[in-house]
Amino acid sequence: MKLELIQVQLEEIMHKAGKLEAEYADRLSSVHPNYRESASNLLHYLAFRSFDIGELQQRLRYLGLPDLANIEGHVMTSLRTIWSIINKLLDNKGIMPGKSGISIKRSEELLRINTENLFGEDYSKRKTRIMVTMPTEAAEDHLLVNNLLKEGMDCARINCAHDDQKVWTAMIENVKLAGESMNRGCKVMMDLGGPKLRTGSMRPGPKVIRIRPYRDSFGWVEQPAKVWIAPTGVMPPDNDADAIIPVSSTFVEKIRRGNILLFTDLQGKNCQIEIIRKQGRGRWGLCSDSAYITTGTELHLHKVKESGKEKNYVSELLPSEQYISLHIGDTLVLHSEARAGEPAVYDLQGAVVKPAHISCSLTEIFLSVKVGDPVYLNDGKIEGFVARLQNNQMDITITHASVNGSKLRADKGINFPKTKMDIRGLTDKDKADLPFVVGNADAVNLSFVNRAADVKDLQLELEKLEASIGIVLKIETRDGFKNLPEILLQAMQSYPVGIMVARGDLAIETGWENFATIQEEIMRLGESAHIPVIWATQVLESLAKKGVPTRSEITDAAMSQRAECVMLNKGSYIEKALKILNEILVKMQSHQDKRQTILPRLKNSQGLGLLYADTGE
Repeated sequence: MKLELIQVQLEEIMHKAGKLEAEYADRLSSVHPNYRESASNLLHYLAFRSFDIGELQQRLRYLGLPDLANIEGHVMTSLRTIWSIINKLLDNKGIMPGKSGISIKRSEELLRINTENLFGEDYSKRKTRIMVTMPTEAAEDHLLVNNLLKEGMDCARINCAHDDQKVWTAMIENVKLAGESMNRGCKVMMDLGGPKLRTGSMRPGPKVIRIRPYRDSFGWVEQPAKVWIAPTGVMPPDNDADAIIPVSSTFVEKIRRGNILLFTDLQGKNCQIEIIRKQGRGRWGLCSDSAYITTGTELHLHKVKESGKEKNYVSELLPSEQYISLHIGDTLVLHSEARAGEPAVYDLQGAVVKPAHISCSLTEIFLSVKVGDPVYLNDGKIEGFVARLQNNQMDITITHASVNGSKLRADKGINFPKTKMDIRGLTDKDKADLPFVVGNADAVNLSFVNRAADVKDLQLELEKLEASIGIVLKIETRDGFKNLPEILLQAMQSYPVGIMVARGDLAIETGWENFATIQEEIMRLGESAHIPVIWATQVLESLAKKGVPTRSEITDAAMSQRAECVMLNKGSYIEKALKILNEILVKMQSHQDKRQTILPRLKNSQGLGLLYADTGE
């Protein structure tokens, strides 16, 4: 009786799969020839997932049969195979329902081919590719790019939201030179900035640099301040510095690791900076003194292994970057007017005379937001809600911030996860950047994809440019996830296509409690369409920025091996992060293939003493 019930359930699923395929026949005829089989399988998978199959899976497991847990890439074949087994067990002679689908081997082959066409050939021992975001210094430091390629970078990502075409060109040239020197390719992927909602500018502060080491509760230095010394305009990777001191380029060239910079600060305090390493055109130093420096401050270079000292001066400083400090209960005014933001103003008794205010990059938000809507600022580090709306400005009441106050600076992300926004994917800047992208990159990463029409807009622009280029869909909103099947069918009219799980914004937009399951569903949908997925945002972030990983991000990196590509962001220790990620991915592929667990032979498994400690492979 159980077998007959299972067979009926399988027939219902296959019937719905056929019905859905017939319903979308016109859409299927429009997809790229390379995706015809895959698009049909995507619809079969959607039909399969429209049923609650948990009970069916349990029945199959109890009978020792495959439980349908990993059939995304070959839905109809797997369903028909189980139906056939049950039919034999029942000794029936019924006609197998549904039409034949993609085999498991064909499914794996399609995903492999599509991955290779988007991300390039597999030059390493691992299946999962690694994409690295290029820091600005990659435009000038060929050795950095060379080292990244040597450590396992497969794709170089350039974000059009930063730098300009001159810098992008230099980055791409260095990537090509590095590839030629190693006789291997490296794909270039370029992100269009998209309609990103961010904070506007802040009012400039005084022209002074404050160096402030991290101290414990007793005032002892717990961690020296990281100081970047470089020619004017040469910024540190990922702005990962506690202080930036501009000096002449000739002076920087004389600074070596182990040298000491001596200076007297504005308060008459004698201070020093120990130089720890060179990076690109700049130098990194550590300072355990609290100090204030301004334009013209005299710097003395003490060379440990050479006699004599060199003297130079701090170059003209830019105004210091202001920020707004927000505490629970504070009010932040967000406005559409493009005026510089300012911190709150207080009277002598500490009462707020004027609340902090700042502009935002998308004025369209004021047409959509409602009183009571939640707001997340600076990647979710600050939370609040809209308390008041009036004349293109909103009062936001802060409900979550650090105990000592959270800093909000210019160009930080703003999220309205519950607000329905009618914002299209391509901006005027995107359209202006697109000719450069199609002329120099292998794929364009489309930001803020919410609906199929956003993909169509990009495809129309590419048609105008008579360009054929890979498309990566950045899924970073609730609507983007909800509409993903329609988005995929539209995107599959082009070839090749990929999905980027933009986990930072997506987690905020969909809710922390929902994100784990949403991430899994995106991975499954990608596999059902044989479209490679990029596991992106904050992978080994602490390691890349601080040089030391957290245990949780090591586990996250291990889980990322199930994707076809993993993205690393910029950081001072990006080479170290890349090397460790490469090792993790190579080790993990002997334990899992996508979501399929692999069981390699345990060391000394003949006896009871299983040496799990021996992890060398």
